[in-house]
Order: sequence, then C-alpha cells, then structure tokens
Amino acid sequence: MSPSLSHAKLYIVGIGPGGAEHLTKKATDVLLGSEYIIGNGTYLDQIKEIIHDKKIIRSGMGGEVERARKAVELGKDHIVSIISGGDANVYGMAGIVLEVAQKAEDIEIEVIPGVTAISAAASLLGAPLINDFAIISLSDLLTPQKMIDQRLRSAAEADFVIALYNPKSRSRKENFGRALDIIRKYRTENTPVGIVKNATREGETVIATTLGTLMEYDNIIDMSTIVLIGNSESKLWKNRIITPRGYQRKYEY
Repeated sequence: MSPSLSHAKLYIVGIGPGGAEHLTKKATDVLLGSEYIIGNGTYLDQIKEIIHDKKIIRSGMGGEVERARKAVELGKDHIVSIISGGDANVYGMAGIVLEVAQKAEDIEIEVIPGVTAISAAASLLGAPLINDFAIISLSDLLTPQKMIDQRLRSAAEADFVIALYNPKSRSRKENFGRALDIIRKYRTENTPVGIVKNATREGETVIATTLGTLMEYDNIIDMSTIVLIGNSESKLWKNRIITPRGYQRKYEY
C-alpha cells in the first residue's frame, strides 16, 4: 500500500545507481505516495515495479529543462516526484528544478538523497576513495572545455583521487584522451585505475588496472562508465584499489 502524503509537494528524488534495491526507504515511500512521477525514460525503467500504477511523464536525454518546468507546474497542486539517477545533487536534477522554481509562485520542495554512482563504483573496486577525491565530468555540453581542462590540472596536481564521469559519448570521444594527457603529466604509468561500467546494473563490468594499460579497455568506456584514477599512494590488491587514509603513518598493523 502506498503511504499517504498529505498535500501538494514536489520531491526531487535520487533513485540510486541501479534497481529498486538501491533506493533508500525515504525515496521508496515518496515514490509510492506520489501522484505523478517525472523522469528520463532510462531511470523510470529502473524503478518500474514501484511506480507501475502512477501517472508517468517521461522524456529522453536533453529534456531536463522541460521536465523541471513540468514538475514545478504540477507540484503546485499535486504530489509529484521528479527523479534523478544516483543522487539529484551529483550532476542530477536538483539544480535545474530549483532554478526553475525560483520563478514560480509558492511551492513546497524537498530533495531526497540517493546512493551516488561514484559510491556504487567505489564499492565494487574496494576502497579507492578513502582519502580526498575530486569528481569531474568530461561532458562539455554545459561546461566549457577550458574549464574542464583547468579542473583536471588542478585536481591532478593536488594529488586528488580523480573520478571521471561521462568519459565518452558517441559524438564526443576525444575528451577522454585529452583528459588522460593532462593527468599523465602528474601521475606515473603505474597509478591504479578502476573502470566500472553499469555499476550494480545488468552488464556490470569492473576492471582494476593501471594508467599505463588503461587504453587497452578503451572500447568499453562510454557514458555508462566511471573511470577512477588513484593518487600517488593508491595501490592495487586482488583486482581492487586501496587508497590509504593515512593510518599507516601513525600505526603499525
């Protein structure tokens, strides 16, 4: 039975990296209690068993502004959930929905956190993110290439573990090689690298390798892949990556 939500409200819901088992309890309750569910078709399909009896509004990639406008419009008088894969604050819908809502009349909005894609990918690789890290998207649709390059240089020089989102698409293949050229100026070829495609979903692929051999797996890297590049202390162990937190400098174990 769907939980009862009492009045008109717009929820921005992070649905996690894969199937319904990765939803938080709060996200599940909100989805079950909503009248309308709005989202990208790919993400809606991941939770179809939960929302099968709801009013569904779906669109494809590139329809984010349209979805945000529709969610804000409906959220004034109905209980509405607009969904994001992973967490809505990590390259998700929270930003554009709140930007659109600024121009609307009074509307109640709540953001529901979700398990991020990077958290899912990291768990499959072991412990690569234990110390400071940076997440950088290589998509230049909304971010100028010059800014992406600057962020890559800064993160690599500062010895952050670097997680690359959106490494390659069908029409944008050169940005990945460009990013590696920048990172290689600050990392050795033995630096551990993790490749995780379709984390927690059908077709999941997990590879632990090094910067020097990364391009051997170039053909599997796409928009469903996260590439995680270790820092100067990261190490490979049994197809996993360990990035020390710093305990080794204070304790013997």
